[in-house]
Amino acid sequence: MPFQISPKVLKKLLTEHKVTPDEVYECFQDCENGFLLDPREKNKTDPPTQWFIAKTDFGRTLKICFIDKPDGIHIKTAYEPNETEIRIYKKYSK
Repeated sequence: MPFQISPKVLKKLLTEHKVTPDEVYECFQDCENGFLLDPREKNKTDPPTQWFIAKTDFGRTLKICFIDKPDGIHIKTAYEPNETEIRIYKKYSK
């Protein structure tokens, strides 16, 4: 399935989070524990926003947030997760 990264999101990934599209793709390939839904009201989307934490090929840990639409995976953001996000993912992922 193709990945979609809008110009606005790409700029934010590169400038604010220092995350490249290649790193996002690597995390999808490394994801072993499945995806979680983001239930927060401010982040609600249709279809729902999903997220996961995985490592890049060079061992960098990233949180990836995305929407799975019929035309592909739309990346919302990606960044290094904080301890709370890591704890939640470890507790509720498969």
